[in-house]
Amino acid sequence: MRAVVLALTLAFVASQQINLVPEFAPDKTYVYNYEALLLGGLPQEGLARAGIKVNSKVHLSAVTENTFLMKLMDPLIHEYAGIWPKDPFVPATKLTSALAAQLQIPIKFEYANGVVGKVFAPAGVSPTVLNLHRGILNILQLNLKRTQNIYELQEAGAQGVCRTHYVINEDPKTNHITVTKSKDLSHCQERIMKDVGLAYTERCAECTKRVKSLIETATYNYIMKPSSTGALITEATVEEVHQFSPFNEIHGAAMMEAKQILAFVEIEKTPVVPNKADYMARGSLQYEFSTEILQTPIQLIKISNAPAQIVEVLKHLVVNNVAMVHDDAPLKFVQLVQLLRAATLENIEDIWTQFKNEPVYRRWILDALPAVGTPVIVKFIKEKFLAGELTLPEFIQALVVALQMVTADLDTIQLTASLAWHEKLSTIPALHDVVMLGYGSMIAKHCVEVPTCSAELLGPIHEIAAEATSKNNIPEITLALKVLGNAGHPASLKPIMKLLPGMRTAATSLPLSVQVDAILALRNIAKKEPKLVQPVALQLVLDRSLHPEVRMVACIVLFETKPSVALMSSLAGSLKTETNMQVASFTYSHIKSLTRITAPDMAAVAGAAHVAIKLLSPKLDRLSFQFSRALKFDIYHTPLMVGAAGSAYMINDAATILPRAVVAKTRAYLAGAAADVLEIGVRTEGIQEALLKSPAADESVDRITKIKRTLRALINWKALPTSQPLASAYVKLFGQEVAFARIDRTIIEQAISLATGPKSRELLKAALKALQEGIALQYAKPLLIAEMRRILPTAVGLPMELSMYSAAVGAASINVQATITPPLPEEIETMTLEQLKKTDVQLQAEARPRYTFTNALNTVCKYGFQKHNLSYSYCSIAVHKFAVMGVNTALIQAAVMARGKIRTIAPGKVAVRADILKGNYKVEALPVEVPEHIAAMSFETLAVARNIEDPTAERIVQLVPELSLQNRQTDLAGSSSEILDPEMPPEAPVRASAPFDKTLCLAVPYIEIKGCVEVHSHNAAFIRNDPLFYIIGQHSARATVARAEGPTVERLELEVQVGPRAAERLLKQISLIDEETPEGKAFLLKLREILETEDKNRPISSESNSNSSSSSSSMSSSRVTETANPIDPFKKFHKDQYMAHHGSSKAVSSGSAASSFERFQKQAKYLGNTVPPVFVIIARAVRVDRKLLGYQLAAFFDKPSARVQLIASSIAENDNWKLCADGVLLSKHKVTTKVAWGTECQQYAVITKAEAGILGEFPAVRLEWEWEELPILITNYAKNVTGRVQV
Repeated sequence: MRAVVLALTLAFVASQQINLVPEFAPDKTYVYNYEALLLGGLPQEGLARAGIKVNSKVHLSAVTENTFLMKLMDPLIHEYAGIWPKDPFVPATKLTSALAAQLQIPIKFEYANGVVGKVFAPAGVSPTVLNLHRGILNILQLNLKRTQNIYELQEAGAQGVCRTHYVINEDPKTNHITVTKSKDLSHCQERIMKDVGLAYTERCAECTKRVKSLIETATYNYIMKPSSTGALITEATVEEVHQFSPFNEIHGAAMMEAKQILAFVEIEKTPVVPNKADYMARGSLQYEFSTEILQTPIQLIKISNAPAQIVEVLKHLVVNNVAMVHDDAPLKFVQLVQLLRAATLENIEDIWTQFKNEPVYRRWILDALPAVGTPVIVKFIKEKFLAGELTLPEFIQALVVALQMVTADLDTIQLTASLAWHEKLSTIPALHDVVMLGYGSMIAKHCVEVPTCSAELLGPIHEIAAEATSKNNIPEITLALKVLGNAGHPASLKPIMKLLPGMRTAATSLPLSVQVDAILALRNIAKKEPKLVQPVALQLVLDRSLHPEVRMVACIVLFETKPSVALMSSLAGSLKTETNMQVASFTYSHIKSLTRITAPDMAAVAGAAHVAIKLLSPKLDRLSFQFSRALKFDIYHTPLMVGAAGSAYMINDAATILPRAVVAKTRAYLAGAAADVLEIGVRTEGIQEALLKSPAADESVDRITKIKRTLRALINWKALPTSQPLASAYVKLFGQEVAFARIDRTIIEQAISLATGPKSRELLKAALKALQEGIALQYAKPLLIAEMRRILPTAVGLPMELSMYSAAVGAASINVQATITPPLPEEIETMTLEQLKKTDVQLQAEARPRYTFTNALNTVCKYGFQKHNLSYSYCSIAVHKFAVMGVNTALIQAAVMARGKIRTIAPGKVAVRADILKGNYKVEALPVEVPEHIAAMSFETLAVARNIEDPTAERIVQLVPELSLQNRQTDLAGSSSEILDPEMPPEAPVRASAPFDKTLCLAVPYIEIKGCVEVHSHNAAFIRNDPLFYIIGQHSARATVARAEGPTVERLELEVQVGPRAAERLLKQISLIDEETPEGKAFLLKLREILETEDKNRPISSESNSNSSSSSSSMSSSRVTETANPIDPFKKFHKDQYMAHHGSSKAVSSGSAASSFERFQKQAKYLGNTVPPVFVIIARAVRVDRKLLGYQLAAFFDKPSARVQLIASSIAENDNWKLCADGVLLSKHKVTTKVAWGTECQQYAVITKAEAGILGEFPAVRLEWEWEELPILITNYAKNVTGRVQV
C-alpha cells in the first residue's frame, strides 16, 4: 500500500513540473513557417472559388519577460479565382512588393501565461497589415488549465469574446501534449462585427432555432512539447468555417473557409530588431476595422485624387445619360458614392461650387450625396440649406434619405439635434417635424450599435414633452411622443406613462389623439423590453373607464409584446364579462387571428391564443363588420426561411358609420431576420367628434337614417370645428415613422382655393402655351436602393463580408407637340374658361426611355392620361443588384458574387385628342421603330479576385463552368501548400447537365405583333436538387417584338364618346335576340345545337369545358349570416320599415324580385331602343385593309326604372360575341343584376340578388346567385374561394 502511495506521489510531483504555458525563452529567436488561406465558394469540387493565400516565415523573440517582437520574413500574397481545386494560386507580385515594407516591420505585443495583451506598432503599419499580424497572434492565444483536461470558457480572440471548448491530451509515447480548441462564433459575449443598413431589422431567434442561415465555427489543433519551464508549440493548425445561405443550410450553402498552419522550424540566436520608429499602442488582439467600411465589395477603386475622380465620374454620368441610360450607369453611380465617401468636406464644397449652377450636374450631386452615409454629408446639407443654396424640396429629399443612411454616432446625433432646433426650421412646421422624426430614428440606430446607449440623448425630448404638457401644447406633445416612439428607448417609459390615461390624472384631460399616440409610442420599447410594457398595456386594456379606442390600441401593443399563456388567459377571462362590444369584437378577432399565425417568432403567441380562444364564447365570432376587428395573416416557408405577414386593424365607433382608425402593416422574414416593412395608419378623430355632435349620433334612429345624416354632415364640412384636426395619417418604414400629416378645415379650404382659384387657370393656360410651342425633356434619376452589409473578421485577420447592393438609374427623352384649334390668342392671359372649353387639342408625344437593371422589376412605360392637352409619361427604373460573399479590403478583394442585369429599350409614340365641348377623347398608339431586343436580362454567379496594385489583372471566373464533363479528381500542380493537400479517394466523373436553351413566341391577334423570348440557363442542379443550386450558374433572357404575318396595323385606338353623340360613334349596330319572338326561338334552338356539337367534339381535359348542370346558390356576404343561430332569422326591410321573417316570406319575396326583374327585361330587352347611350368606349386596331377588329362598349341608363345596361361586343364582321350586364334597383333595399355572355349573350349567365335586412339586432346583407351554365374554370375557382372562407 505504501508503494502505491509513493508512486502516486511521485507521479503528482512530476505532473506539477510540466508547464503547458507556451514559452519563448529570452536570447532566442523562434522561427516558424506560416501559411494562411481564405477561400470562398460552394464546398462542392468542380465549381469556382475565390480566395487569398499568405505565406511567410515568422520570427518571434522576447524583449522582456512579458513583451515580445514578431517579424514576418519573405511574405508572399497569392490570389485565387478558378475552378477548385485544379486551378493554381497566382502570386500577387505587385501587391506583395507594395506591402513588403509594412509587412516586414516588427510588431510588439504583450504575452503572459498564454494570453495576448496589448499590441504595439509604428504608425506606418496600416490597420489591414496589423490585422494580418493579429491573425498569427490569435493562434498563440491559449488559456490552459493545469487541473482540468476538458473545460469551457468565454475566450477573447481576434473575433471577440466567444464560447471556447478545450480538450487536452497527453501522448506518453512521443512526450507531446495535444490541445484541441473549438470556438462557436455564433455564441459570443462580444462579437466583433459591423452591420450596415441592418439597423431596422430584427433578429428572429425562433426562426434560426431549428434551421440556420449563418453557421460559424473554428477549430484549433496544437502539438506542444512540454518542459518544466514552458511548452514549445511545434505545430498549430486552424480551420474556420463561415457557412451562409439565404435559405435553410440543409438545401446548400456558400462557404468561407479559413485555414492556418504555424509549423516550428528552428531556433536562431539572432534577435528580432525593432523598428526605429516609435511604437504606439494599437489596441489588443481584437480585430480593428479600417477603410473596408467605406469600400464597396463590387468594385475596387484606387483613390489617388478624390476630387478629380469625382468630377470625372460625374461628367461621365451626365454626358452618357441624357436620352438613354448608359449600360454601366448604376455601377458608375455606386462608384460616385464610394468616391464621395473618401472626400473631405472641403472637397465636396469645391465640387458643389463648381457645378451648383448647372441643373443637370446639381441633380446628380444631390441624388448621390444622401447615399454616402457619412456625417460630413449631413453637415454639408445642413450648411447649404441654412445658407439658402438648397430649395425646400431639395433639402427635404436629401435630408430624409441622408438621415436614414448615415452612420449614427454621437457627433451625427448632435448635428441632427442642432438642425432640429434651428430657428429657421421652426418657421416651417412640416420640415421641423421631419427632422425631429429623423432625430428619433438616429437614436434608435445608435442604440442598435451601442446597446448601452445613454438615456441623456433623449433628455431634450423629455423636456419638450414635459413643457408642452404644462402648456397644453397638443401639436408639440404629439411630435415629442412620435420622436420617443421612433427612438424606442426604455428610459422613455416613465415620461410616456405620464401621458397615458389611467396612469396620471393629468392625462385624462388630454385629447384622445394624444392618449392614442402615447400608447403607440410604447411599441418600439416593447420590442426591447416586453416585460416592462406588458403590465402597462394590460392595465389599459382592462380599464373599462377608458375610451374604447384607447383600450383597443393598448390591445395592439399588448399582443406585440408576445404575451404568455397566463397573460392571454387572464385577458380572455376578463373578456367574458366585457360590456363594450367594440372592445370585445376587436380583442376576440385579434386572438382568433393569432391562432392562424405560422411565423416561428409568433409560435408561442399562437399557442397561447389557441388556449385563450377555447375560454371565450363563440357568439363573439358572430358580430358583424360594423364592430371593430383585427386581422392577421401570414405565410412562412421553413425550408427556405422566407415569409411575409400582414396585419389590419379597424377601430369602429357604434355612433357613426365611419371607422375611427384604420391601420395596415406588412412584415417580412428572410434568412433569420425580420422587419416591419411598411405601416400606414389613418385616424378620423376630428370628423368623429363632429359627427357625434350631429343628429347622426342619435342611437334611437335606424342605420339607414344614420347614414343619411352622416353624409349630410360630411357635405357641410365648413361647419366642422377649426380648433382640432379633422383627420390624421402617418407612414412608417421599417418600424420608423417617417412622415405624418394632420388635416384640418384650414388645409381643406386652402386646397379648394388653390384648385378653383385663378392660379390654377393660369397654370393651365401656361401649360397650353408651352405644349403648343413644343416640349423636349431629358431626365435621369439615380438611386441607391439598398446597401446591406455584414463585415466579420476571420481567423486569418482579413475581413469577410456578406452584402447586397441595389443601384438604380432611369432616364427618358420625351418630346411633346400640341396642335390647338383654334390657335391660342397672343395674350393667353385674356383667354376665358368658356373659350378654353371650346378648344380642340391634339397632342403627340414620343418617348425613348432606356433602362439597365438587375432584379426582375417590371418595366412598364405608360402614356396616356389626358385632360385638354396635358399628358405625362411614367417609366420604370433601372437597377443593378449584387450579392457578395468574400474578402473586401482597400488593397485586395476575393469574393463570390451574384450579378444580374436587365437592359430595356421601350420607345413609344402616342397621339391624343381631347374635344371637351363634343365630349370626345381619343388616344392613338402609333408605330415606332423597335430595336432588335427590347429587353435583355442576365444573371450570373462569379468568382472574382483583384488587387489595387494590378487592376488590369482582375480574374473573373463563372461559378459553374459550362463543361460537358467535370471531374472531381483534380490536379494540384502549381500549388505546394501544406494546407491544400487533401487525401481524396478517386471518384467517378460528375456529368453536368447541358445548358437549357429555348425560344418562346406568341403572336397577338388583331394587332399582328409577335413577341419572342429567348431563354438560356445553365445551373448546378446536376450536383444537388436544391434551390440554391438551381440559382447559381448563368441565366439570361432576351425579348424581341416584331411584326407578325398579316396586314400591317397602322395604329391602335382607344376612343371615348360621352353625351348625346355617343350613339353615332358605334361602329357596329347592337341588337339583342328576343326569346319570345318566333325568330328568336328559332335562333336559340339553332345556337343550342351548335354549342352541344362543340361540347361533344371538345377534349374532356380542356379548361374551357362548360358546366352543363343547372344550379343555384344562396350565400351571405356577412359571416354572421352563415353562423347565425336558427332563432335569429333574416328579416328584410319594407317600405314601412316593418320587419318580416324571411322564413315565412322567402318564396314570395324571391318570386316577386325575379318577376319584377323579368318584367323590366320583357318591356325593353335592349335599352338602346328607348334611350340613347350615356357613353361609348371603342378599342380597335386600324389595319391597312380597313377590316374592323376590336371591341365596343355602350352604357345605357333608364332613369324611370332605375335600370342600367352595359353591352360589350366585338366589332368584327362575323363575330357575334357579346357581354350583356343588366342591373335594376327594385327598391331602396333590393337590387338584381344579370350578366350574360357568349354568342348573342346566350351562352352563359349569372343572376345576382342583393337585399339588405336585419339579422338579430344587427344589419346584414343577403346575396343570392343563380346560374344556368358556367365555364368549368369559373365554377372550380368559386369552389376554391368559398372553401377558404373562414367561418
